[in-house]
Amino acid sequence: MNDILKHLPYKSSFLFVDNITSLDENGVTGDYTLRSDAFFYQDHFSGNPVTPGVIITEIMAQIGLVVLGVHLMISGIQEGVVMDEGSFPLLTSTNVEFFKMVLPEEKVTVTSKKQYFRFGKLKCLVEMQNADGQLVAKGIFSGIIKNAIK
Repeated sequence: MNDILKHLPYKSSFLFVDNITSLDENGVTGDYTLRSDAFFYQDHFSGNPVTPGVIITEIMAQIGLVVLGVHLMISGIQEGVVMDEGSFPLLTSTNVEFFKMVLPEEKVTVTSKKQYFRFGKLKCLVEMQNADGQLVAKGIFSGIIKNAIK
């Protein structure tokens, strides 16, 4: 399952996926541990680092939308949508609610359930939990396949 990571369009400083534990045509589960030396902790907040909501959203998008979208394209799940060189799912909208803070060195798990994948558009219900199983954030994520051939 983790071989899917080589298809993601991110460099190491902005890759927020450590491990994929479950992946099929209906959803994905993966995790990420936030490193205390990450660039965003330096000034957010000085002396009391907290993971910015935009980073939480990005982790959810990478695991819950992009990993699943790449898997669906590689697997040929939807006829007419082909993954060619440079194709990847591109986030187009989110509606996220936040429930808990995430601190440096915390491991979070993201679970995504596909709502639909048609005409090159993927929509998922995505949830993030902390290591204690508490809900950190949840939302609806949508994306389109960039450079998709139809």
